[in-house]
Amino acid sequence: MGSFSPRLPLLLLVSFFTLLVDIETASEFKICAYNVEKFNSAKASDYRLLHTVTRIVSRCDICLLQDVVDSEAITTLLAALNRYDKYRYQSVSSKSLGNSPDDMQQYVFIYRVGNVNVTGQHQYQKKQSFVREPFAVQFQSKKTAIKTFILVPLHSNPSQAVQEIDRLYDVFEEVSKKWNNKNVMFLGDFHASCAYVTRADRKNIRMFNNKEFSWLIRDKVDTTVSTDTNCAFDRIVVHGKPFLSAIMPLSAKAFNYVKDFKLTKSKAQQMSNHLPVEVRLKSSALLLQATPLLILIGVSAIVQSFLSAL
Repeated sequence: MGSFSPRLPLLLLVSFFTLLVDIETASEFKICAYNVEKFNSAKASDYRLLHTVTRIVSRCDICLLQDVVDSEAITTLLAALNRYDKYRYQSVSSKSLGNSPDDMQQYVFIYRVGNVNVTGQHQYQKKQSFVREPFAVQFQSKKTAIKTFILVPLHSNPSQAVQEIDRLYDVFEEVSKKWNNKNVMFLGDFHASCAYVTRADRKNIRMFNNKEFSWLIRDKVDTTVSTDTNCAFDRIVVHGKPFLSAIMPLSAKAFNYVKDFKLTKSKAQQMSNHLPVEVRLKSSALLLQATPLLILIGVSAIVQSFLSAL
């Protein structure tokens, strides 16, 4: 009869579950979008507001910021992020976009260097189609199951939300052809809810009617801070089954930082009336394919330790 150590199965179990935790942690690649509402130097110089947006952005591997009206505010935010977190952050920005000198805005992607890199950027040029034309960026990451993907932002003009959301299909055709890549995600404050986009309007929006597009933030999700509204303004949409299969199931949501950071709604609204929306991508295909084998090895080792005691 072999010698038996009662501690061996316990140690194997601990090691096994630690491995599973490591696998889960490795899958935490997060893409976010946040309408920061007139983000300028004045907001960035307010320590409390800067700390709030720093905590929000630092949760994400890639974070799209909308309604950025001052590039100096981004410089200040990046400096705060690089002091605050273990990661190093960089940004890629559109030019200032808009029809009025008083309402010019930038799309800004802030991303973790080392986890992801920019392989291309493209400014959509058909100005008559949008008030703030989408600024598409192609990213590449070794950490995700889908290696190369395109993010297309939209901060729609509320009165033209139906038309602008529909024209995202034209943007899709242009950028997917440009980079020969149909792994495209659309994200941002579409105003895709309540009075701006009704159920009746959907027949006029191609991405709603084409089954190749999956709306990950659903209609009943409230993406606003105010208790006076309950609207899914902010959305995340992906094209195609390959990209959809690379999404962690049920990970798309609005991040209620008001609750998590224990802020009053009035203080939160000084930052923005929008909640960030987010989604997680699965980790690299190699790690995911190895997971069943790792489980089998762990279970086999535990069974073998018991059999050796007989």
